Amino acid sequence: MFGAAVISRLFYIQVINHKFYQSQALGQQAGFQETVGARGQIFFTNSQDTKGAGGGEEIKSLAINRDTLIVSAIPKEITDKNIFAESLAKEIGETKEAILSKLEGQTSYVVIKKDVPADDAGKIKGLNLKGLYTEVVPERFYPQENLAAQVSGFLGGDGTGQYGLEGYYEDELKGKSGITEAKRGFAIFSQADPNSLNGSDVYLTIDYNIQFKAESLLKEAKQTLDIDSGQIVVIKPDSGRILAMANFPAFDPNQYSKVGDLEIFQNSVVQKLFEPGSVMKPFTMAIGINEGKITPDTTYVDESFVKIGRDTVYNYAHEKYGKQTMTGVLEKSINTGAIFVEQKIPHNTFFNYIDKFGFTQKTGIDLQGEVYSWNDLLKNGPDVEYATAAYGQGIEITPIQLVKGFCIFANGGKLVKPYVAEKIVQGKKENYVKTQSQDQVISEDTAQKVTKMMVSVLENGYAKSARVPGYYLAGKTGTAQVPLKNGKGYDLNKTIQSFIGFGPAYNPKFLILVKLDNPKVPVSSLSSTPVFQKMAQYIINYWQIPPDYEIHK
Repeated sequence: MFGAAVISRLFYIQVINHKFYQSQALGQQAGFQETVGARGQIFFTNSQDTKGAGGGEEIKSLAINRDTLIVSAIPKEITDKNIFAESLAKEIGETKEAILSKLEGQTSYVVIKKDVPADDAGKIKGLNLKGLYTEVVPERFYPQENLAAQVSGFLGGDGTGQYGLEGYYEDELKGKSGITEAKRGFAIFSQADPNSLNGSDVYLTIDYNIQFKAESLLKEAKQTLDIDSGQIVVIKPDSGRILAMANFPAFDPNQYSKVGDLEIFQNSVVQKLFEPGSVMKPFTMAIGINEGKITPDTTYVDESFVKIGRDTVYNYAHEKYGKQTMTGVLEKSINTGAIFVEQKIPHNTFFNYIDKFGFTQKTGIDLQGEVYSWNDLLKNGPDVEYATAAYGQGIEITPIQLVKGFCIFANGGKLVKPYVAEKIVQGKKENYVKTQSQDQVISEDTAQKVTKMMVSVLENGYAKSARVPGYYLAGKTGTAQVPLKNGKGYDLNKTIQSFIGFGPAYNPKFLILVKLDNPKVPVSSLSSTPVFQKMAQYIINYWQIPPDYEIHK
């Protein structure tokens, strides 16, 4: 009977109430805590001319995670404050006087210095100073500092990505929450694979070297032309891969809290509208050619102005050019020539092309905060609005919209979608960004004809300073007025000067937009065009692109 009772009791404990007693035992042996995986990191594309120690390509980091130290003290525990301050000052890069001032009048916890490199932990602890404490704190770090700052964005104080890639890819980058189990006397392990909690890494299409060169050229433009601001975009016109997206002025994401003007956080390439000016004229020519209304050799007689109802529209500086072909219109950037083409096209047809070029919608680029204009005032506007839109005034777009639209000339009449993230990597799983199918906006024949016209702009027109010896490049200058903030007229003291082009013209490898805001010269051929030439020459040398023709000395 006694044996039966014992067996019955054991059956009750081990079988019937097995889970209850198992959880009690586990509670005595282990503890549980919530944990969050590390944030994913952001990397540039592999640099073609930068080799790592192992002979492979070195990958540059744009945003990474690192540990830093908070060095603190409890003054009442310090034996001699002078010795304490003098010993510590040598190791953390502070003055003895600064440390003593923080200790003065304090008895409890006081922070001496933040953001001390974690590598210094050993030598700081090696001081063996009573009252000295260190705490390891993880932080987001941007090793390139100002480089591509508006592209990266930054991690805000609440741990959420702000602007640029950090904002757009927040869900992919952020670490995921999970439960960690710690057994007493045993190793710590996670309910799931610990690495599965980490955020995904983002690998970019942006080439570190091309980005660096673009930003250097903008800094140079500030020195030589005193620009207010500026942007350079480099793209592969056949795919939409962004190779560089440079902004001036920039900021250091590591020090974002010290920035006074919050507008500097905005990426002007995707977040600011402007009236493009004469870089719009190739689009007007494309519409006319595609609709069969003109050819590159169609002629008209320029009188320096065109009367449209009560309004009169003039050429730049009221220049009069006489009889001109459409190619000559682009070479000399003649406003009345663009109007001549526009007047042959019904307004609804013209606007439909504006829509198909992507000038009434977002490009869909993977950066936070993209803006756009419906350009609905033009859609329902009078004749004069269409006339000025033909040469780029009275219509507003972003630089990235202009770049996307211009790719049709280098891509056989097809649109591309610009993008900056090449692939998303979580552990061993790689997801490449899928490009969209390309829409045929104009015929391949039209694209080739407009390209040939723009080659003539560099060979025979006002953009000769954009030429690279041995290569045929295609492009167009643009000088635009800046609307007043109240919307009534234009600022007579400011201009936006730009050049957009691609090369080699008949086998395009790259497309470059240079946009300079208020350079202190009258026209873009003196400002943005030479910057384009330097950028194009750099890429040609960097990629070792074979020349189109032999240079005869």
